[in-house]
Amino acid sequence: MERESFKSRIGFILVSAGCAIGIGNVWKYPWLVGQNGGGIFVLFYLLFLICMGIPVLTMELAVGRGSRKSAVKGYETLEPAGSKWHVHGWFCVAGNYLLMMYYTTVSGWMLSYFFKFTFGTFDGMAAEKVNGVFGGMLGNPEEMALCMALTVIGGFLVCSMGMQKGLEKVTKWMMLGLLALIVVLAVHSLLLPGLGKGRAFICCPAWSA
Repeated sequence: MERESFKSRIGFILVSAGCAIGIGNVWKYPWLVGQNGGGIFVLFYLLFLICMGIPVLTMELAVGRGSRKSAVKGYETLEPAGSKWHVHGWFCVAGNYLLMMYYTTVSGWMLSYFFKFTFGTFDGMAAEKVNGVFGGMLGNPEEMALCMALTVIGGFLVCSMGMQKGLEKVTKWMMLGLLALIVVLAVHSLLLPGLGKGRAFICCPAWSA
């Protein structure tokens, strides 16, 4: 059977961006910036991104393009005879399993909040009670397990449709939707009161932190 490949360059770029950006960059990153030095945190973030992110990305693309196989089989195909580089492939697989434990859980939280917003859970709720909703969700393992299972099933359904009709097509729309959402949130944040304080909280170096 012929191995499926990406249909377009933009599809490959958006899928790669979806893998690289992750939930943490949108959800957790601004909070970490504010809590850990503001602008100085951003500086170190960019420094490590250049020193570690670019070499790792280049290595992954090179192994994938050179072997056209999975992580483990790719190393087995490319490694010199007698070497043990294929062991790193197994670490890659284990790392993916660990990441999926995190991402499916947080994606389940997001799905739960989607339903909560849809059905008006937060309508008219006092600000001090909002945190209680998250605590209540964490105390309800059945709800979290159901939402996590729905995200896993959704992922399997997309993958079952194949590379071009499933992963590439769905990711195109989802990443474009994410980009549009980020633009809307960015514009909205500029119109909120206290813009100067918020900008200082995120951008100005706080050496004491």
